[in-house]
Amino acid sequence: MRALAILVALSSALAVGGCASNDTLANQVGSGDNYISGDGALVEVAAANRGAPIEFEAVANDGSTVTTDDLRGSVVVVNFWYASCPPCRIEAPELAKYARSAPDGVRFLGVNVYDGEAASKSFEKKFDIPYPSILDVNTGAVRLAFAGSLPPNAVPVTIILDREGRVAARMSGYFADINILTSMVDKVLGEK
Repeated sequence: MRALAILVALSSALAVGGCASNDTLANQVGSGDNYISGDGALVEVAAANRGAPIEFEAVANDGSTVTTDDLRGSVVVVNFWYASCPPCRIEAPELAKYARSAPDGVRFLGVNVYDGEAASKSFEKKFDIPYPSILDVNTGAVRLAFAGSLPPNAVPVTIILDREGRVAARMSGYFADINILTSMVDKVLGEK
């Protein structure tokens, strides 16, 4: 009987261990990185299936007030990040480059989910970020505004809003290839 109990315990341990090794998010827990990065999953929402427009008002780290009303009429790339997040640092140069060359009608907005003003501004200076970022660490108001649609479920996360301010797509994790983002933006920009 004892041998059977040991065999069952070993089988269970192997089964559980085998499942965990294939789960990229589970493998990050306890990795020492202090964050859970997205898995690169891309979700696109057909125009007919998009929810209500996102609504928020917040102060950017340059002191300006950003409202969703100000963004209406543009396709908006909203990038959720923080300064010490390794994937955020990897994608920052490409996002900055794309923001400077993006087609007319496309705007960018950063949402810093962790840092204070000094760390945020230092990151933006280092990577020459040409768009404003909202410091959302104290209130979480911007993240909360997205909660009813496709929430920012990891860091980094990039969400594309259509011209009406509705969530059109979400990339959970960093863009290993910026062409994925540019294609998504072009698709939403081409909508009538």
